[in-house]
Amino acid sequence: MKVAVIAFPGSNCDDDVVQAVSDVLGCSVTKVWHRNRLDTEPDLIILPGGFSYGDYLRSGAMAARSPIMDDVRREVRRGRLVLGICNGFQVLTESGLLPGALLTNRHPGFLCRPCTVRVERTDSPFTGTFREGQVVNFPIAHNEGRYYLPPSDLEKLEKDGRVLFRYCNDRGETGDDFNPNGALNHIAGILSEEGNVLGLMPHPERSSDILLGCDDGILFWKSIQTWVERR
Repeated sequence: MKVAVIAFPGSNCDDDVVQAVSDVLGCSVTKVWHRNRLDTEPDLIILPGGFSYGDYLRSGAMAARSPIMDDVRREVRRGRLVLGICNGFQVLTESGLLPGALLTNRHPGFLCRPCTVRVERTDSPFTGTFREGQVVNFPIAHNEGRYYLPPSDLEKLEKDGRVLFRYCNDRGETGDDFNPNGALNHIAGILSEEGNVLGLMPHPERSSDILLGCDDGILFWKSIQTWVERR
């Protein structure tokens, strides 16, 4: 399995992702600078968290126009898996690879703390080793994480089953009290129409070693590896 992690100016979770994936899966992970090209055909492309271009204009807006995003779009069309974590999720919405937008948190301010989310489906490339309804601990670290989509589009997103992770409490219950940023329908992560692109605000790479307090992220990376090996 080959993994490419895209680094933009201002990315600060790229090395975290490289270490988590390489430690858990023992596979080849290459970090690619945004001005370069993808010179391989990776099975998984990761857009990591951070503050690409200092969040100038809007979070992810400038990174979405980086040269390497043409390669990312090409690989999406080919069916490769693409994962955007936090700022990477913002880049995916700004580039049109995922619908909606990530707005300023309901209570403005940077959130950096543990977080629980519920797995909504287990038939995706990213969740095959989880149980449906399983509650996992993935930390959050963002100022603009409030997912928004116009009502009719939101209804379609839900109807199509493209919400993959949802904020909840440790019993799997959803509600405003357990929604850290005010995201519509408590959405923490969504899939593209084809199912090969995932945008996720919480950070599975920060939950991939028990030394960090939790290793729920291991199941996340194992899900991807299992999917790739079965193709």
